[in-house]
Amino acid sequence: MPCWCCFKAPPQARDRRKSVSAERYDPEADDDQGYTKVVHPKSDDQRKRLTDAIKHILLFRSLDQEQMQEVLDAMFEKEVSPGQEIITQGDDGDNFYVIDNGKYDIKVNNKIVGHYNNEGFFGELALMYNMPRAATIVASSKGTVWGLDRQTFRRIVLKTAFNKRKRYEKLIEGCSMLKSLDMYERMNVCDALTSQAFAPGDKIITQGSEGSHVGDKADCMYFVEEGEVRVAMINKADGADPKATVEKEINRIGPGGYFGELALVTNKPRAASVYAIGPVKCAVLDVHAFERLMGPCMNIMKRNIENYEAQLVQIFGNKSNISDLR
Repeated sequence: MPCWCCFKAPPQARDRRKSVSAERYDPEADDDQGYTKVVHPKSDDQRKRLTDAIKHILLFRSLDQEQMQEVLDAMFEKEVSPGQEIITQGDDGDNFYVIDNGKYDIKVNNKIVGHYNNEGFFGELALMYNMPRAATIVASSKGTVWGLDRQTFRRIVLKTAFNKRKRYEKLIEGCSMLKSLDMYERMNVCDALTSQAFAPGDKIITQGSEGSHVGDKADCMYFVEEGEVRVAMINKADGADPKATVEKEINRIGPGGYFGELALVTNKPRAASVYAIGPVKCAVLDVHAFERLMGPCMNIMKRNIENYEAQLVQIFGNKSNISDLR
């Protein structure tokens, strides 16, 4: 459900004087000096419920394991009663909230504009953009929410998202395919990427074929951040046995390169397998973000198919298996 907290506050709320706590946050200038970690002790049951509540929140996708544990430690449980306001339109933002259970009404200018039902989050925009609360959230039933204080939210969540974007900006600047995207589109790609590490020899994707259960589901594409991968394809082997096959290396890809996009373009099985040569780190773009963000690059990716075909003819001497790309 969209966060209705992005509604603009009415003029009288926007004109209210901000408190000192609402001073603008600059993640680039934050050196963590003077920061003390916040820890709210939790039982095993509380930690499990909190983990379940936040696992689908995109804001947390760029956090590493240590940062996620720090967020979990800092969040506090708050029980609410019917009619209780958790945040109020026009107020300064103090906490970010995640719903554990219960039903909640979203009000803008005293009118109900939406609802939360046992899941969701709210309150992040006032912390992210240094603006007053743009909506009121009222419990319509008994429930429980988890809160995260402004300082921890900004220092971990915002700073990590900022650093992630800067890192991926450099990565995709070197990717020729993405040069057709404008700056705003590239920033959206940066925000959608997640990082995944592979050990030497790991098979990152597995070649498949039509009607076969072998091969990976084409649910993402990869950009190489660190290390090198080799791309290999199974084809018919020379000799008398018509069932004999051989796997041959067809390409190697280093930092700034990408792979796995063809299966997303063609809606076909993976046309090749990809292995980590040494330690490899990849930025991963899932299929939903791919379909939403990569439209301007589609013609380039389709043209790449012809280049792959030429490489395969040179390596295998025929067009066997090339149809899997189409």
